[in-house]
Amino acid sequence: MPKGTSHEFWKSVQAGLVKAQREFAEQGVTVDILWKGPIREDDREQQIQVVENFVARRVDALVLAPLDSRALVRPVELAAQAKIPVVLIDSGLDSDIPISSASTDNYNGGVIAARHLAKLLGGKGKVIMLRDVAGSMSTGLRGDGFADTIAKEFPEIVLLSGDQYGGPTRDTAYRMAQNLLNRYGREVDGVFSVNEPTVVGMLLALRDSGLAGGRVQFVGFDAATPLIEALHAGDIQGLVVQDPLKMGYLGVKSAVAVLRGEAVPQVIDTGCTIVTPENINEPQVDALVHPPLSEYL
Repeated sequence: MPKGTSHEFWKSVQAGLVKAQREFAEQGVTVDILWKGPIREDDREQQIQVVENFVARRVDALVLAPLDSRALVRPVELAAQAKIPVVLIDSGLDSDIPISSASTDNYNGGVIAARHLAKLLGGKGKVIMLRDVAGSMSTGLRGDGFADTIAKEFPEIVLLSGDQYGGPTRDTAYRMAQNLLNRYGREVDGVFSVNEPTVVGMLLALRDSGLAGGRVQFVGFDAATPLIEALHAGDIQGLVVQDPLKMGYLGVKSAVAVLRGEAVPQVIDTGCTIVTPENINEPQVDALVHPPLSEYL
């Protein structure tokens, strides 16, 4: 159960599920995967309904990317009452019920973004940050890591705005990015956006405002195709890239291990990397920004 189904990130997660499924098939183990989630990443009620429906169907295990760290607690409690194990991917939950979690160290991802942007700015200037949706633990931690690092390590960098939310889609993020640039565009030196839709929205707003191409240094999070193209074009100067395929893969692996009675790590860090124009063609980095989706989907 992904947070949403309309962004490239979740296609990579789905590819990871299929990769694990095929490996089990080669071992003679049949794993049926039911893939369902809301379209928009702010539709808490829809994701709650999806979880409740799967619990009612008595599936064997749930692999969940909770779009809200609190709103999904009660549905997960229902799963536990039905003795259905829950494995988390991508984002956390304010609950100790999930048996395992495979995700990026999102706070550290924000730290990496802050340090890279500060390096681009020579350690001084004015920056803004665009968050996405209130209640999302993963992206919230990225924003917190970024803001904390700027405050602690770079006294000559001023965070002009760090509490604005772009919303769940590129269109909503674009509108908020326009508002921020209308207000701060004449003084801003750098920008950080926390996920695919907010990076795309900010990218479009920077281009419309004549601030792209490095006039404002831009660091984002995630590796959708338009973002990689913008990195090559010089409109983005750095992307913190996750490994969503690995998240999906380990989610299924962990769920099956739990069903077999095997021990699984409580927390699995799937890692993140800063991608820049200088390292994007390195084989290890290229594998992250161009996951083999066609091989699995």
